[in-house]
Amino acid sequence: MAAIRPVTQSLGASLRASSASSRALRFPARPVYRPTLSTALRQKSGPYGYTQAKALYFSRPAEPMDALHLHTHSISPGLPSGAVLVRTLAAPINPSDVNVIQGTYGSKPPYTSLLGTPEPAVIPGNEGCMEVLSVGPGVSGLAKGDWVIPAATGFGTFRTHALVENAEKALFKIDQTGLSPIQAATVSVNPCSAYRMLRDHVDLVALSMKRFASPGPAPKGGAWFLQNGANSGVGRAAVQLGKLWGLRSINVIRQRSTPEETAALKLELEELGATVVITEKEFLDRRAGTELLQELTDGGSDPLLLGLNCVGGKSASNMVRWLSPTGTMVTYGGMSRKAFPFPTGPQIFKRLKFEGFWLSEWSKENPGEKQRTVNEILDLIRQGKFKDVPVQEIAWDWETEEKMLLEAVQGTLEGFRSGKGVFVFGET
Repeated sequence: MAAIRPVTQSLGASLRASSASSRALRFPARPVYRPTLSTALRQKSGPYGYTQAKALYFSRPAEPMDALHLHTHSISPGLPSGAVLVRTLAAPINPSDVNVIQGTYGSKPPYTSLLGTPEPAVIPGNEGCMEVLSVGPGVSGLAKGDWVIPAATGFGTFRTHALVENAEKALFKIDQTGLSPIQAATVSVNPCSAYRMLRDHVDLVALSMKRFASPGPAPKGGAWFLQNGANSGVGRAAVQLGKLWGLRSINVIRQRSTPEETAALKLELEELGATVVITEKEFLDRRAGTELLQELTDGGSDPLLLGLNCVGGKSASNMVRWLSPTGTMVTYGGMSRKAFPFPTGPQIFKRLKFEGFWLSEWSKENPGEKQRTVNEILDLIRQGKFKDVPVQEIAWDWETEEKMLLEAVQGTLEGFRSGKGVFVFGET
């Protein structure tokens, strides 16, 4: 593993001074990716052809501002057999990435000493889009200039470059036609989660077709599903996929600071394809909620058989009340950090099912299906049928200061955000 060589200078000396801190952190309305910038200009070269690289890492779990450090190292031009050198183009910051740094995620990442950090370290980041810069011997399915994304979570995308061993298994090659790096970088977690949860737990599409084929009055629409956290990346993806598949959705959001902001968010989700959008307060109102549910489901004749829960607490408990008999609640998050006890009565008398979804494990068990799901969603993006999640772009150039990067990661779980934070790599 001599291909990676650490730079022995101190962290402070390794960072180049920025002429203005605002250059490192900015949220432009349009992508900052520069497709005309050549790889030769972007790639920083050291002595004897070594590639200079930077990475965020942590050696002990804590809050991102306390745990993360920016490390500079070198990657040898002599690549091992089966390996490729990639440069990161874009890498989103997901809540699960922050949980990994905090040490609260469901699995613990392995620590490594290969980067030459003072202590064994972990590079966070599960998603990203990368460009292949060079390939080692024995690599036939990848070539210089290809775009790739990690085949599984835990890759470590918060870095400018990576030497990837067993590359043809560790990376998915994607057709970059008609895509931006941000679109490719954000496809494999949230959209894939929404896709699998809508299709794998209750076959709502088959249920809709069966109901339309049944004798008697035609239903008013496709099958229903309910979700909280509807403004999240998964929620927005579920809204759009559900609409494409002819499903109807009940979407619960947190009330915004003003009625106007709440109304604007409702309208935004409706334009994406949401059938109904309500606030948590409206959802938890027992009397008004019951009346609304009866109206939407035509007195229960259009059953609500799937609920997607990423909040927990009171919201999850009320989801149980809304689900029709034999319905299924799928939990994939707990943003409220409030406990949700499995209620005995609904399990027995409503025969409800309670299931969990963890994309990391599903991807390990179904790598071929994961790639097929990614490609299908990317095709929808190219066709204009699937809209990007709103993002805040954080420019990461060679001179970007450590503090700016850490603040971007720290802010992922703090308050209302206008979009998902995404590192967009410029001249690195």
